[in-house]
Amino acid sequence: MQKHTSNLINAVVLVVLGLWGYLASDTPSATALIPVAAGLILAALHKGVSKENKIQAHVAVVLTLLVLAGLFKPLFGSIDRGHTGSIIRVAAMMLTSLMSMICFIRSFVEARKNR
Repeated sequence: MQKHTSNLINAVVLVVLGLWGYLASDTPSATALIPVAAGLILAALHKGVSKENKIQAHVAVVLTLLVLAGLFKPLFGSIDRGHTGSIIRVAAMMLTSLMSMICFIRSFVEARKNR
């Protein structure tokens, strides 16, 4: 999979599932919108990433890594509460972020080999 495609998929998943989690909560918190904001930023970076803009690709990688790391605490909180829907949403966001990271890393390694 191309890095720009995985980035766009990740962005859409973060926005959709982040909004779903926020709206489905009995006590919504503004911090639940962090994945939504990150997804919107990743979507805005999509064109630059697809055109091989190194700066935008690196910004997307750093943001994706931060999102992936930041989703561990919500995952463990969801597990502690035993809320299956929340576990699935957070796990899906983590999975697409991990998939995107792998695509970015493969792309960077390939680019380095080609130099």
